[in-house]
Amino acid sequence: MNVQAVAAEAISWADFEKVLIVAGTITRVEAFPEARKPAWKVWADFGPYGERKTSAQIAALYTPETLVGRQIVGVINFPEKQIGPFRSQFLLTGFPTEQGVVITSIERAIPNGTRLA
Repeated sequence: MNVQAVAAEAISWADFEKVLIVAGTITRVEAFPEARKPAWKVWADFGPYGERKTSAQIAALYTPETLVGRQIVGVINFPEKQIGPFRSQFLLTGFPTEQGVVITSIERAIPNGTRLA
């Protein structure tokens, strides 16, 4: 994969504050055989924001056993998105690589629902 620097439009602090980026802990992972690209169905506990689910194309690098219990970073205020027969309720953040998507993880345990600052 060729990653190129792209000039991004500047946003205001108020724009950034609109994006709800929070810590969560993965509670459950299931196969998603209907997905066009290899993916898992992932549920995460976001503390005061509740449990939410998503479809994540992270199957190349992660098994369910390596995901459950892991703290992740999610965007939880996008509208729900229909992905085949599944409704995604948050965006699991990560970085694309040639080997697959590397999920954004948290270096030290923090309370679920803690907002990125």
